[in-house]
Amino acid sequence: MHTASRERGPARATSPQKRRSPRAPAPPPLPLPFDQELLQLAKSAAGTLQRALLTLLILAAIAGAAAGLWALRPSPTFSSEDVAAGSPFDVTFRVENRNLWLTLFNLKIGCVLAQVRAAPIEPTLVDATNVRFAAKKVNELAPGESGTFTCPFRAALTELTNDDPGIAQRAEIYFRSQYDLPLIGSLRVTDNSARFFLNTRVLPPRWTRMPNG
Repeated sequence: MHTASRERGPARATSPQKRRSPRAPAPPPLPLPFDQELLQLAKSAAGTLQRALLTLLILAAIAGAAAGLWALRPSPTFSSEDVAAGSPFDVTFRVENRNLWLTLFNLKIGCVLAQVRAAPIEPTLVDATNVRFAAKKVNELAPGESGTFTCPFRAALTELTNDDPGIAQRAEIYFRSQYDLPLIGSLRVTDNSARFFLNTRVLPPRWTRMPNG
């Protein structure tokens, strides 16, 4: 039995770990040839132009649809009864909805005295009176229906005398209507009709739409 302990050999010296050298940055990409740069610019410009044209087409479609709906909206048409007797300013007028599909809702009519004796005056607006619509509901004209009303123009002519029969012949009037825009009841539309003058070339005389109105 060996009394001497087995001598251990010297421990191996651990070699120091090698430090990893930092990676060199990647070299910048080589510049593209000039023709390829032009091709990429052309593709980018074409994409931008395509998006712009698509946006314009969408806006044009929306504007066209809005214009079409606006053109289809109902608008009242006015005419007058014959002036058989009395003052032409007391004549009965007629309003009609010639639209075939849409109703005139909450229709309000005003009468405007625009000109007297060929002299421009401040337009005088008075509310129509004696309004009678054919519809069951008040202030509503269904497609193809009509109604009647009068205009209290005499109150607007207090400064003029009734002794001058030529007043009406040299006066111009028109009508202002307000009603709800169909399908969008919260919006009100205001329309001014063409101007009317008293046409004495027909018997009996009547208020006639002016040729250039």
